[in-house]
Amino acid sequence: MGVQESFIRIRKGRAMQWKRILAGVDETPQGVAAAVAGTRLGAALGAECMPVHAVREFWLEYSEEDMVQGVTDLQAAVVGSARDRISALLAEHVPQDVLQRLVVRPGRAAVVLRDVGRELGADAIVLGGKHHSDIGRWFGGSTAHNAVRTIGLPVLVALPSSDGRLFQRILAAVDLSDAALPTGTTARQIAEAAGAKLRGLCVIEAPVPMPDLMPLLTQPDYTREAELVLRRRVWPVLGDSAETVTREGMVAETIEREARDWGADVVVVGSHGKGWAERLILGSVTERLLRALPCSLLVVPVKGGRVQRLAPEVHKVRGQRPSRRALR
Repeated sequence: MGVQESFIRIRKGRAMQWKRILAGVDETPQGVAAAVAGTRLGAALGAECMPVHAVREFWLEYSEEDMVQGVTDLQAAVVGSARDRISALLAEHVPQDVLQRLVVRPGRAAVVLRDVGRELGADAIVLGGKHHSDIGRWFGGSTAHNAVRTIGLPVLVALPSSDGRLFQRILAAVDLSDAALPTGTTARQIAEAAGAKLRGLCVIEAPVPMPDLMPLLTQPDYTREAELVLRRRVWPVLGDSAETVTREGMVAETIEREARDWGADVVVVGSHGKGWAERLILGSVTERLLRALPCSLLVVPVKGGRVQRLAPEVHKVRGQRPSRRALR
């Protein structure tokens, strides 16, 4: 099956079927925002939202002492108390049927979300947006970063909405890889369900010059050929009503600027599953966006972390290979 045929098959026969959405909640405004966003997203897509709260296992620090016999009772009491507090906090923000699905478990938040998601067959995770420093992220971590790296499900990092609506403007940031398929399809179907405007964005970085190995490919040549691939193979995924734009520049900074200038409510990106060492040294586009975006971010994983390139025309232009970053 050709690439174009695969696009058509996804558009006609692989509609997104999210049946269960987990919302990671806690006693912060961001936790409430996650519950609200998960509820609204579930209502738009015909899925149920299930709030999940992780309780810190602080009692393990004392389990080797005299308290070891009472750890089970202490855990049950702490979990019950947390359930009461979270229920009271969310009661004013989500319907009762959503509140009745609340799951409270001890453990690290990302691990609890992963385990509950696997047990219940969840289709997506919603978290509240929080900003962390680089040091805090790598030594303490954040639930959003850990979820994006480890859970393997679409993760929406949601900021509070002031007007009560889900999304009004959705920016789908796509590239020239197969990540464009799930990213564009997800963005389009959420836009249709929410009645939102959809804009597709592709950031084209300068190709890496390799004059000793092959002729130099100029930026205008590279941009022109990349736009040809976008028109043939990427933009059709977004549908006829979507706006589409290409920009030149650094990926993360350009996406952030486009989101601000256009007033996006959410940016949808694909995650290519880079290894931890490369992320730690160089950072990734997704993690930079988690830190800097002025709006919500939905990260759609590429299954298995394998990325097939969609740009054979660009590869062949004057024998020059495109920049790896441009295809990221």
